[in-house]
Amino acid sequence: MILLIRHGHAGARAVWPGADGDRPLSAQGEQEAGRIATLLAGRPITRILSSPRQRCLETVAPLAEACGLAVEGDRRLDEEAVTGDARALLEAPVPGTVLCTHGPVIADLLAALAEAGVPLSGGRAAGRGSLWELTIAGGRIVSGRYLPPPG
Repeated sequence: MILLIRHGHAGARAVWPGADGDRPLSAQGEQEAGRIATLLAGRPITRILSSPRQRCLETVAPLAEACGLAVEGDRRLDEEAVTGDARALLEAPVPGTVLCTHGPVIADLLAALAEAGVPLSGGRAAGRGSLWELTIAGGRIVSGRYLPPPG
């Protein structure tokens, strides 16, 4: 299984005085990150890749700590990456991988999966702090299940 996570709540871009890439999680987003780590505790997670934006890195930091793993920044997961760049991460899926990214990237990935005929339980939802469980069989993704933000 691969886990696809949308970063937690980070407040409004218009209010943040710095560069958008440096915008951190809000208090709500920090709670979402903690709940994600709790929800995924005990799962066989072997690698955590994240958009290099602060809000994504902070979303998976508690999970990485719980798993004893480092978070690897991956520009293909950045919201300003070329459309389709992240698709390569799903073409040869590695079980136990967590991907943390942004709404537009998740929308692109889900569209690619739907175009390939992969059944997606939950439509194409991608609320902040939500997850997608992508099941792998025979070296490819065969289904996806949406999990709303843990609460």
